[in-house]
Amino acid sequence: MSTLEYVIWHILGYATIPVIIIAGFIAVAVVCIGILSVTKDKKID
Repeated sequence: MSTLEYVIWHILGYATIPVIIIAGFIAVAVVCIGILSVTKDKKID
């Protein structure tokens, strides 16, 4: 593997780390909001 390929793969690898962390945070937030909206208190009229 050439030096250029080595550098490109390292840049791609390190660029995916924040993307994975942010995507995981968003997924957990969506699941939590979904659970909370299903289990919220029902308004008694």
